[in-house]
Amino acid sequence: MANQTPDKQLLHLVIGGELSSLEGVTFADLDKVDIVGLYPNYAAAYSVWKQKAQMTVDSAQTRYFIVHLHRLFEPETHKA
Repeated sequence: MANQTPDKQLLHLVIGGELSSLEGVTFADLDKVDIVGLYPNYAAAYSVWKQKAQMTVDSAQTRYFIVHLHRLFEPETHKA
């Protein structure tokens, strides 16, 4: 078997819920925030985010987000 190193894990979190207004990113009720899941890369997170966003397209105040957790864990490697 060849010496293979797995791709670097870049954790992403998908969350969503109803916002208190369209102007910001404040959830109306934190107890009802949908914590969809944790994903090993952006592509996997994006796929799930897209599904969730499409399911709630009729609710203007419901939004889903991808949180780049890897940027929080290693801020020195992900400077803007």
